[in-house]
Amino acid sequence: MPSVERDAKHDRGRTRRAHSVMVMLVAAALGLGCQTMLEQVGVAFLYEAAELPAAQTHLDLAYRSDAAAHPDKHRLDLFVPAPGAAAWPTFVFVHGGGWTSGDRATEAAGAEVFRNIGRHFASRGVGAAIISYRLQPEVGWRDQLEDVGAAMRFLRDRVPSHGGDPDAFYLSGHSAGAWLAARTGFDPVVLEGAGFPAASLCGLALVSGAAYDLMDEETWRVGADRGYFEARFDDGRPDWARLGSVVPFVRASVPKTLILYGSSESRALRRQSEHLYELMQAEHAPVSRLVLPRQTHQSIVLTLSRDDKRAVPAIFDLMAQNEHCPARPPRG
Repeated sequence: MPSVERDAKHDRGRTRRAHSVMVMLVAAALGLGCQTMLEQVGVAFLYEAAELPAAQTHLDLAYRSDAAAHPDKHRLDLFVPAPGAAAWPTFVFVHGGGWTSGDRATEAAGAEVFRNIGRHFASRGVGAAIISYRLQPEVGWRDQLEDVGAAMRFLRDRVPSHGGDPDAFYLSGHSAGAWLAARTGFDPVVLEGAGFPAASLCGLALVSGAAYDLMDEETWRVGADRGYFEARFDDGRPDWARLGSVVPFVRASVPKTLILYGSSESRALRRQSEHLYELMQAEHAPVSRLVLPRQTHQSIVLTLSRDDKRAVPAIFDLMAQNEHCPARPPRG
């Protein structure tokens, strides 16, 4: 074998091994039980801290203040661009955690995983909100949707005072958060119940989502844990799987949607994203797809605050190319 070819194969093998180590460490960084030292190294591989002046950072805003409001989960963090002439769109992000865990303030090895997304988007001229919501089993999935709707209504009332356009929102989420974002955007009852005009939601960016279609037998066949989802969605009704799914609400008039997932995610998770994409295409819904090479279900989150990875540019393209939205991100 020529030495150049041998060296090239060696380099490719070394790159693959390095990426395998990175994936393991990023999983640790997102709280999968490994040691603190591994968390620190994992964050070092992918995490880039975004800088934003304190005057543009508004933490722990209560989006519900009634007597039944949760003291922490009914809160959000808002990150706003520097003052300027043009009104900006707002990117709302819903964290994951299997519907039972997680928070907007989640840290890994001292790194603020989700708040960093907010700082990054605001530094690029787009307002960003990272929301918390009540968790199962204390509440059910319908209550969690109600929380997302309430946060959207609060933000629509709030962002104009900071320079945001009240009719230019994008909703995003990761994992269970992607399900919450999709159901909020597709099911008209959620936003209507919150008093948020459907026309003010310009688009969705769904990252590594699950449970889009709880009736899909192929998802179970390739390894999804039926009991896991029954625990989160089965409320005793015979049609619980249909009631908990997103796909019954897919239609041509849904907001423009970007579906993102990693090539190294589980087969069941990939199936759900691919299945939703295919169903939306069949319904002539406005949808695009981005598969991120070598990203896992955990590592993909850290790419959401980096311009040199493909996820953020794709989300900004979604905003920039949306002719139906009154506000666009700044160029460059």
